[in-house]
Amino acid sequence: MKKFIVISGIFCSLLAFSGCEKELEDKYFNPDKTANVSISGFFTSMLNSDRIRPSYWNVRTFLLPQTAVYSQTSFFSNSTSVYQPSDNYLGQYWRDFYYPSGTGAGMIALYRSMEATYNKLSVEEKASQDVFMNAAKVVLYDQASQMVDLWGDIPFSEAGSLQSSSTIVNPKFDDQVALYNEFISGLESAATFFSTAQVNTNFNRADILLNGNLDKWERYANSLRLRLLMRASSSTESTLNETIAKEKILQILSDPAKYPLIDGTDGYNPANTDVLIRPLTNYTSNLWAALTELSSRNAPDAMLNDIMLPSNDPRIPVMFDKFGVTANNVFTPNTEYKAMPVDFPEETQAKEFSKYSTLDSATFLLNTSLPGIVMTAPEVNFLKAEAYERWGSRANAKSAYETAVSQSVAFYYYLNNLNTSGVKTVAKPDNATITEFVTNSSIAYTSDLTENLSLIATQKWLHFGFLQSIQAWAEYRRTGYPALSFPNEGKLAGYEQPPLRLLYPSNEKTNNAENYKAVQPKDLTTVKIFWDK
Repeated sequence: MKKFIVISGIFCSLLAFSGCEKELEDKYFNPDKTANVSISGFFTSMLNSDRIRPSYWNVRTFLLPQTAVYSQTSFFSNSTSVYQPSDNYLGQYWRDFYYPSGTGAGMIALYRSMEATYNKLSVEEKASQDVFMNAAKVVLYDQASQMVDLWGDIPFSEAGSLQSSSTIVNPKFDDQVALYNEFISGLESAATFFSTAQVNTNFNRADILLNGNLDKWERYANSLRLRLLMRASSSTESTLNETIAKEKILQILSDPAKYPLIDGTDGYNPANTDVLIRPLTNYTSNLWAALTELSSRNAPDAMLNDIMLPSNDPRIPVMFDKFGVTANNVFTPNTEYKAMPVDFPEETQAKEFSKYSTLDSATFLLNTSLPGIVMTAPEVNFLKAEAYERWGSRANAKSAYETAVSQSVAFYYYLNNLNTSGVKTVAKPDNATITEFVTNSSIAYTSDLTENLSLIATQKWLHFGFLQSIQAWAEYRRTGYPALSFPNEGKLAGYEQPPLRLLYPSNEKTNNAENYKAVQPKDLTTVKIFWDK
C-alpha cells in the first residue's frame, strides 16, 4: 500500500490534479503492476478533461464567447467586439491541449507519456497495453481534429517531445490536410483493432468514457472517421477531396457489419448508444454562472424563431423557457416562445431581455448531470443522410434524416430528464407526435437535392447547439447552412463578421516563434480551413 501512495502522489503532482479525485484512484493505479501504472493512469486522465465535459470554464471562456457566437448557437450581447476572439482564452484552450497543467488534461503530453512508457515494455507486456494505446489514439485524434478545425495547421508530430524523449523541442506546425489524412488512417486501424480485441479487466476499470465496451470503441472510431471524411468531402486538395472521401464513405456505409457506427440502428437509447462522458459523482456545479455572466441565457434568434417555431418543434419545451417580466415584485410569464432578434442593439438587449425566451433551466442552466457530448447517433445519421443524398439513394437519405431528427428529439428529452435537482422536467412526446413532426412539418424531407442538403445541415446544426458549438461552427463554415445573418453595424474594424478561423494565440507565437514564421502568412481570420467552402 505504501508503494501505491508514493506512485499516486507522483502521478497527481505530474498531472496537476486538484486533490486526485477519490472516485478515479481505483481506475488510475494498480499497486501490484507498476509497469501498467502510467499507461492506464495517463489514459484515464486523457478522458477526465474539462474541455470535453461541459465545465464552467470551458463553456464560459471558450464556447460561449467564441464558437457559439460564430455559429449562432447561443444568444450573444451585440457589443462592438463580439466577433473578436479573446487571445487570453484562446491561449488557455491551446495550452490545455498540449500541457497537463490546466483544465484540458494536456492530450498531447499524456499521449506522448503513454507512448514513451509503452515503447519500454517487452512484446508480451505491450500486448496487454494495446487496448489503451488504441483507445487513447481515438480520443487524441478526436481532440486534435477539433484543433485543426479551429486553427488549421497545428503542431502535432513533434509536439510533446519532453514526454517522448526527455528533451524540449519547439515543434513544427503540421499541414492540416496531412493531419486529417493521418487521423482518418489511424482511426481505421484503431477500429480494426477493436473489432477483434479481447476484454481487458484493467482497461474496463480505467475507461471512464465507455466502461471498457470494445464494441462502442470500434463504433466510436468508425463514426469519428465518418465525420472527418464527410468534412473533407468539401475539400479540393489533391490528397484529400470529394472523390477520395466519397470512396471511403461509401465503403463504410455499404458494409455496416464491418464498419459498425454509433447510429442506434439496434434501438436508440442515449445513455447506452451515444458516446457521453458523465460528471464525476462529486460534481455539484451547473452552467448557471457560465450562461448568465455573458448574457448567453436568452434563446438564439435563428434557431427558435426561424427554424423551430415554424415547424412546431417538440424540442422547444426542453430547450427553451418562455420566461417573463417581473414588475413590482410580481412575475408575469410570457405567453409564447419568442427569441430576441439578433440585430437588437446592445442597450435594447439589456432592457428587453425578460420579454423573450431563455434556455431551459432543467436541461441547461441548473442541470448538474449534463454529460460531455463526444459523439451521438443523431450526428452520425445526419452524416449518413448527407452522404446518401449526395452520392446514393434518396430513400436511404430520407430514412437516415428522419431517424436523426427523431433521435435528436429523444436526446434533448434525455438531457432534460437527467436533472434531479427538483426543477420540473418534461416527459418525451409519444412516437406518433414525433413522427408527425418529422414527416409533415416544415422540416419534412423533399424531392430537391439543395433543399434536402439544407435541411440536413440545419437540423444537424440545431442538434449540436452551444454544447457542441465547435462542431456546429465547423459544419456551418463547411456547408453554409443554415443561412444566418450576423449584425455588423458598429463593430470593430477587422471584426465586422465572425472569423473563418481562430488566430494563433500570442503565447504560441512567442514561445514557438521560429516555427510560427512558416504559418504566419496564413494566420489571418479571413483564411479558410481546407474543407471550408
